[in-house]
Amino acid sequence: MATIDRIYILDGGIAEVEDGSIYSPGINVGIPMTLSCNAYLIRHRGEWLIWDTGIADELAKYPEGRIIAHGIRGIVRRPIADQLDEIGVRPRDIGTILLSHAHFDHIGNVDLFENARWIAQRAEFEAMFGPDPDEFGYSLPHYEALQERPFEIVDGDHDIFGDGAVRMIFTPGHTPGHCSLLVKLPRRGAVLLSGDVAHNRENLRHMRVPSFNADPQATVASMAKVVELLRAENAEIWINHDTAQSQGVAYAPKWIE
Repeated sequence: MATIDRIYILDGGIAEVEDGSIYSPGINVGIPMTLSCNAYLIRHRGEWLIWDTGIADELAKYPEGRIIAHGIRGIVRRPIADQLDEIGVRPRDIGTILLSHAHFDHIGNVDLFENARWIAQRAEFEAMFGPDPDEFGYSLPHYEALQERPFEIVDGDHDIFGDGAVRMIFTPGHTPGHCSLLVKLPRRGAVLLSGDVAHNRENLRHMRVPSFNADPQATVASMAKVVELLRAENAEIWINHDTAQSQGVAYAPKWIE
């Protein structure tokens, strides 16, 4: 079975909301919530791939952060560029960029990776560059340069390297072309990087749909798909915004095999 070499978890900032019920309608009403925002640097057969890019490094200039979208405040303490430098990787060394979706806390640093080809889900690409990106909570200036670089459009589940080590899993609902990523590590085994298919483990367990998701029915179907995939692959799940889970992981410059 093919595996990746290693994975680094990058601190992509935090997101703060005043009312946590936007992620779980009727639950946590009026309760402030802090969400971790991670990015993931993957080494595979001598090549570098990055999954999501966190909140824009430029927000590190603002200690209190800034409200970006949906009333969500983005805060950056450790710029992604600095973390890559600690690892000894230059942004231009990264050959492939993958995005779970195009919200600000996932695409904030795409401009760093000028040499990377972008592999995009067709449904997400069409929403990002369609007539009304604002409908999906997107801001075109945050990622417009992606369209000028080499990119590949895929439909549905996609094996990135053709060997099963890194597989894009189509999990729409949060946005039209939202994806998760299944990676196989040499020692740890299979891990699903869930993106925003659910914002924490409790919401996944109860299949709670955020109020601003593009398609509630598709969201529930994608959650069910993820649960079945975890069973079939005997995989663990790393939920990007689950702050409690993120507090227990090893961040870069440490790596996981």
